[in-house]
Amino acid sequence: MSDHDREQDRPQGVTRRGFLGTVSAGAVVAATGLPVAQPAAVDQPQHSGGMVPVALRVNGRLHRLLVEPRWSLLYVLREQLGLTGTKVGCERGECGACTVLIDGVARYACMTLAVEAEGSEVTTLEGLMDGEQLGATQQAFVEEDAFQCGYCTPGQIMAAEGLLRANPSPGLDEIRHGMAGNLCRCAAYVHIFKAVGRAAELKKGGGR
Repeated sequence: MSDHDREQDRPQGVTRRGFLGTVSAGAVVAATGLPVAQPAAVDQPQHSGGMVPVALRVNGRLHRLLVEPRWSLLYVLREQLGLTGTKVGCERGECGACTVLIDGVARYACMTLAVEAEGSEVTTLEGLMDGEQLGATQQAFVEEDAFQCGYCTPGQIMAAEGLLRANPSPGLDEIRHGMAGNLCRCAAYVHIFKAVGRAAELKKGGGR
């Protein structure tokens, strides 16, 4: 068989070996929200449709952008605004790594179109900080060691923040229910639940 014939017989597309060669392990994510060697977000495919103007208020700041109507809020936050505290996980509303607050309510950014968020207040992990000072929920996660690999931590913190804004004094069952939409591969749930309780205490003491 000639070299040309062998080349024709090779399967097209990405091979398993090629795929594994392109995948890198997720880096530990600090509770401060500062990016630490993050894996790149999946690029949005090119699209011939028109761009539309959108005004997004994120962490108290108004951003005027041109976006494609199909772009997710997750994509715009990370790739257009550089707010990489919001993590790319499953991108289908199952893991919670991309959780943000929209008008104070926890939402999956991967399942929310950027154009849907116009007119609302979007809060990301970075928005919980006061300069270099951690917010109460972030501080509680540090105190209770509520992370291992850390990749899910930003989404866990934002889910906890949304829960505490709606219910400042949740019991354990309420915490479990409120955090149920966020998965932790490392199974650090006991520490996560303790951190939510600790965050409630810090907030009552005047923490933001």
